[in-house]
Amino acid sequence: GGPRAEGAEGLFVVLGAGLAAASHPLLYVKLLVQVGHEPLPPTVGRNVLGRKVLYLPGFFTYARHIVEVDGKRGLFRGLTPRLISSTLSTITRGSVKKAFPLEDMEHVSNKDDVKTSLRKVVKETSHEMMMQCVSRVVSHPLHVISMRCMVQFVGREVKYSGVFSAIGRIFKEEGILGFFVGLVPHVLGDVIFLWCCNLLAHFINTYAVDDNFSQASVIRSYTKFVMGIAVSMLTYPFLLVGDLMAVNNCGLRAGLPPYAPAFTSWIHCWRYLSAQGQLFRGSSLLFRRAPMPAACFPVD
Repeated sequence: GGPRAEGAEGLFVVLGAGLAAASHPLLYVKLLVQVGHEPLPPTVGRNVLGRKVLYLPGFFTYARHIVEVDGKRGLFRGLTPRLISSTLSTITRGSVKKAFPLEDMEHVSNKDDVKTSLRKVVKETSHEMMMQCVSRVVSHPLHVISMRCMVQFVGREVKYSGVFSAIGRIFKEEGILGFFVGLVPHVLGDVIFLWCCNLLAHFINTYAVDDNFSQASVIRSYTKFVMGIAVSMLTYPFLLVGDLMAVNNCGLRAGLPPYAPAFTSWIHCWRYLSAQGQLFRGSSLLFRRAPMPAACFPVD
């Protein structure tokens, strides 16, 4: 450890918190869209082909609506539990990394043969997966509280106010398990994301990027980043289902009909969204096409 490592860890926590605070309005709008809260009517726009299309309000219009209802501070509803959650996550990752360090020998190098490099990728990914799962479990209870604070916007409730009162409330109403609603799809999403991302990037870098290429190392460092974007689209439904489960049937309007039926399990939730073609609801906040039934109204 030593003071330098402690300082670096402290810096990570502060940076993480700053990033979480800055991105909070975006996540907040995303969550309201995920639960299906559409307070504003769609507007008529044109798509690439020049056809008239109905668009739902994008992030900026939606954020302006929140400010009109709740003031500027309203954009940061649920930020405190989210900051605690992200801090817990960062600290947990650091502690797990310290407790179970990955030997330096295990990082993939160009000199490895196919078998060795694959073994190393598997080992590295398993290590990353363990850190991710532990930090997800530790930070999830506050993630649940933060979500519930945010979706109170929908029904104007004040059921969850402070972090401590929220903890007491969930414990009393739902027991220990109440803190872990929606954890399974989140963890599954994390695990699938990590393995797909690392293995795909590894195979592309090994077989598609030629070592004689002058920019080989630069391309390799980007591969993982690009894979991350692609795979995160694939695993998005897991996050959506996890978030919806966290607020489902907890006594808030956003988790009850007409927004959603009371789900019996996350698989029930997945099937329900899938049947409605809504598994990617909230994945894009800029160009949001209104669902098809709305297109039946005469637009002209």
